[in-house]
Amino acid sequence: MKQFKTFGLLTLLLFALMNVNAQQAISLYGGAIPGAKPTPADYIEETVTREDKVVRTSKVSKPELYVYQAAKPSGAAVIICPGGGYGILAIDKEGHDVAKKFQEIGVTAFVLKYRLPSDLIMKDKSLGPLQDALQAIYLIRKNAASFGVDPNKVGIMGFSAGGHLASTASTHFADMKIENQENMSLRPSFSILIYPVITFGINTHGGSVKNLLGENPTEEQKKYFSSERQVTAQTPPTFMVHANSDKSVPVQNSLRYNEALVKNNVPAELHVYQAGGHGFGLYNKTTKDDWFERLKNWLQANKIN
Repeated sequence: MKQFKTFGLLTLLLFALMNVNAQQAISLYGGAIPGAKPTPADYIEETVTREDKVVRTSKVSKPELYVYQAAKPSGAAVIICPGGGYGILAIDKEGHDVAKKFQEIGVTAFVLKYRLPSDLIMKDKSLGPLQDALQAIYLIRKNAASFGVDPNKVGIMGFSAGGHLASTASTHFADMKIENQENMSLRPSFSILIYPVITFGINTHGGSVKNLLGENPTEEQKKYFSSERQVTAQTPPTFMVHANSDKSVPVQNSLRYNEALVKNNVPAELHVYQAGGHGFGLYNKTTKDDWFERLKNWLQANKIN
């Protein structure tokens, strides 16, 4: 545990240096990264911006949290998992830009730059992203006082494949994937899933399945990572957004998850837009409706913010 004590002190020091607009990164792990292999010399993190102006980060081997402390914190906190099919991270559009919106409403946000599955750097690439999500929950709860958050109001959010990651953290939080000698609860207090990949069965996103599980996943693997099949009464309250016109991740993903939540008496709210496609981030330009405003109402109604 010495490495975690040292890590705690480092975390406090880094956080003390931040201001509300900072994008300062905090390492998720104070020592060895679970399930990691030695990183090859040519496996170097890359960030590129293409013609669509979406910033894409890939080859992540050192997971980090970017902290956005609210100017007037309510105590609520959210971990944001950008999407990208488990191949890249849309780190701005589905990460930093979203964190700034949460700052405005008093929610301290943490953008999770999680490891992307790779046999080159992981012993079991299917577990790396989930380990990072659970470690983020652990780290924030462990240092809740220094972050100025209520440990009982730490939620998780994800877009597309990041939504799949958030949903697996919301259904597999009791599985021991990280060091947790304090036996701290890793259950998210709430979940926010935006056009999420949910199922690894019919209507899945093939690229996400291939990147996470490889070419020939077993039925057991597909079941484990089909979140609609893992919902229990302990799954956290969930807010979802999807579009009927989504051709990349069909709306059936959210519909099935919502059905499973309702069946298990888990509070859930799903907003389905007529159009918008996939990957619209904060702004669905086909409608004047603002899903983030709906989210604000939901957070208030559930006494989260």
